[in-house]
Amino acid sequence: MYRIILLLLLCSYSLMAQQPQENYAVDSASVEHAGVPKGEIIKCVFDKSAIYPGTWREYWIYVPKQYNPDKPACVYVNQDGIQWNAPVVFDNLIHNGEMPVTIGVFVMHGRIVARDQQHAIDRFNRSFEYDGLGDAYVKFITEEILPDVEKHSTSDGRAIHLSKSGNDRAIGGSSSGAVCAFTAAWERPQVFSRVFSAVGTYVGLRGADRYPTLIRKYEPRPIRVFLQDGSGDLNIYGGDWWKANEMMERALVFAGYEVRHVWGEGGHNGRQGTAVFPEAMRWLWKDWPKAVTPGKTQNQVLSDILISGENWELVAEGYGFTEGIAANASGDIYFQDIPGSKTYKIDAQYNAITMLNIDAHKSSGTAFGADGRRYVVAGATKQIIAYGADGKPGIIAEGIPGNDLAITRNGNIYVTSPEGKEKPGRIFLIKPGGKKTVVDEGLKFPNGATLSPDQTQLYVAESASHWIWAYTIAEDGTLTNKQRYGWLHTPDDKDDAWPDGLKCDTAGRIYVATRMGIQVLDQPGRVNAVLPLPAGQPSNCCFGGKNFDILYVSCDGKIFRRKLRVRGANSFEQPIKPPSPRL
Repeated sequence: MYRIILLLLLCSYSLMAQQPQENYAVDSASVEHAGVPKGEIIKCVFDKSAIYPGTWREYWIYVPKQYNPDKPACVYVNQDGIQWNAPVVFDNLIHNGEMPVTIGVFVMHGRIVARDQQHAIDRFNRSFEYDGLGDAYVKFITEEILPDVEKHSTSDGRAIHLSKSGNDRAIGGSSSGAVCAFTAAWERPQVFSRVFSAVGTYVGLRGADRYPTLIRKYEPRPIRVFLQDGSGDLNIYGGDWWKANEMMERALVFAGYEVRHVWGEGGHNGRQGTAVFPEAMRWLWKDWPKAVTPGKTQNQVLSDILISGENWELVAEGYGFTEGIAANASGDIYFQDIPGSKTYKIDAQYNAITMLNIDAHKSSGTAFGADGRRYVVAGATKQIIAYGADGKPGIIAEGIPGNDLAITRNGNIYVTSPEGKEKPGRIFLIKPGGKKTVVDEGLKFPNGATLSPDQTQLYVAESASHWIWAYTIAEDGTLTNKQRYGWLHTPDDKDDAWPDGLKCDTAGRIYVATRMGIQVLDQPGRVNAVLPLPAGQPSNCCFGGKNFDILYVSCDGKIFRRKLRVRGANSFEQPIKPPSPRL
């Protein structure tokens, strides 16, 4: 018996000896000091959320003594309530001029309170709110919590006014709260530009394991990130926290972000996070009010296609839903107002917008042929119509409930039809002369269509999925070698990427309008880059301008454009053989 007890004691001592000793130096800013003005803490309850209906939560407002209501204050939002001894840290750093006058908002996750507490438990919303991707939580903070904060005042009567500038706002948290903080800034960098992440849960719980990949592919955003984790962090069913944080750090550096990390040997707790919090705040707020700016990515495709200093420009708005958009041989852009059945032209040289005296027949897809005519899909009348230089329409084919089209140099027209009488999702081939044939069927809402630069491949967007289908165009125009070829990223709150219009550049890259922006695929069908739009969901795209180096995108009634380093491939020109891709 004594030997067994001794053995158990020795095993216990051995296990304790293996645990890292988490003894961290205490930063002077974490200690209360005489003569330093102390801020006030206001406790609040919020139970009127429309974004998370039925939830109840507490939150706390920290207001520094130096706050003057005549000037909106900077903001720090923290998940899981008050952590890091933050009020004391803020008192000291603000007093020493190491961070601006900042109001802290410390928010607990929501819960749906059970009616019968004796026999039922609450529904805890922490993982739902924190671990998921998407913009729901940042909308909750900016549209519900922060306005509620401004309804309060301090005990001495000071009204609370918060800055609306993302450059004046930071957000942080630990574990799932850290992922939540990063997601808020990722989704709305114009709302939060500084992130503190401790033992972040960038693993496979609700999709945060995708971040290291997405960060590498997206055009960099103006976000500064401080990461903390320890090698003794969790390694369980959802993933390896420690390695996931390392992957985040490497992805952020690769993508050109301002990132700093502090690694230790500790476990999944707040000890090191509390120790480094003052350092993190000094670094996150350094050089303020100088704005946080994006860095230079190492993503070669982004470097190949983007021009430094060139950003999205809004060139048209207020024209209703616009889907059909195409360039003629001069690079002028034609687009259609579907609800109003009107057609507009954007001059390639002067950017002037002219409404043309052409009835668009409530058409969707549009493209120019080698004959100079503009072809449209008039879904309402099930017609394919061609407009000559005089603007007069001519019916090319009828009985096709089409959506979009692509036209080869030799005049073959491929039309996507989302719905058919027998099977959903057909592709029609219309030969010169008007003969029509179904060349494929069975796709889930086939939508946009385009040709490879050499015009040997047809690409079709399957909107109700995350796929781009590829076909080989046979000599007689029929389609062979059908493959579910291009793989697209899908947003967290949707079951599909909703790929719509798509176009190729002369290098063979495919630009696809999706829910997440313009996803750029290489010729083998891999997403190499993502270009988010300033607002809305893109529906179509094309290359225009006199050199066809400007990407135009229709997006929720707006037209955006951006000059790129590439040239678009036009099917009305001679086919171009693109270079071989990297495999």
